[in-house]
Amino acid sequence: MESTGGPYLNTAAVTSPVGIARLLQMTFGCTTFSLVAHRGGFSAAYGTFCMFVWTFCFAITVFIITCEFTHLHSCLSISWGNFTAAFAMLATLMSVTAAVIYPLYFVQLGCYPIGCEVRDFRIAASVFAGLVFIAYAAEVFLTRAKPGQVTSYMATVSGLLKIVQAFVACIIFGALVNDSQHDKYVATQWCVAVYSFCFVVTVVVVAFSVTGKTALLWFPFERSVVIYTFGAVLLYVSAAVIWPVFCFDSKYGSPRRPDLCAKGRCPWDSQLVIAIFTYVNLLLYIVDLAYSQRIRFVSHL
Repeated sequence: MESTGGPYLNTAAVTSPVGIARLLQMTFGCTTFSLVAHRGGFSAAYGTFCMFVWTFCFAITVFIITCEFTHLHSCLSISWGNFTAAFAMLATLMSVTAAVIYPLYFVQLGCYPIGCEVRDFRIAASVFAGLVFIAYAAEVFLTRAKPGQVTSYMATVSGLLKIVQAFVACIIFGALVNDSQHDKYVATQWCVAVYSFCFVVTVVVVAFSVTGKTALLWFPFERSVVIYTFGAVLLYVSAAVIWPVFCFDSKYGSPRRPDLCAKGRCPWDSQLVIAIFTYVNLLLYIVDLAYSQRIRFVSHL
């Protein structure tokens, strides 16, 4: 009797280096949120964010492994290579954030007042959270574009940087809504417009790449992305000059943190975070522009 099941399964999805990395992601992720849910515990927005990261990344990783093992991804109307590369980079950023936040807010050396058992569970969860990050970073390292290799756009340095740029913009938005007083001057409102515009366009670029619809556009997508990246550099240069002036110059703001400013609800702290990550994103867009001159887009991988 002829076997009909074997040819339909892709064993390389779980035996290749990338497949092993994904199995480790799934194992470490499940272990992390299980430890936290069982005895480690979490609370407030920080703990909820960490649990969301681990469960979300676990669910998508299971979906990816299942689709590749059964070849179901060939039935999806998306660019699978772009999707997996984009998710791996996003999961790396989210998992490293959770790996820093959880121990920072929930781990302590002493047993009082939570008890030694809860403390031990939280320490164990923090260790596995770090392993989750390493596993996702390993996938990014293994799947990134090599020199001279034809690969998906999201696996290139420029594509990966798009994910980082959007992630950094989310950090900026988080600081903006935390009483940053961004509506105090028209100049700072311009900066908010810069952050919003660049974030939206970057997300659109990622979305078109992941869905594999770039070839259907009536304009050259790759050239448009390069032009946009150049424009984003100019916009972020303006924000990098305007924001510090209108927040930290003594004529408009305060060069030093006010003494009576409440911890966690201080506009000056939010303004400082925004200024730092404005320069971070400016650097990312400059590097992106440099690398975008050396790549070719492949929409069907």
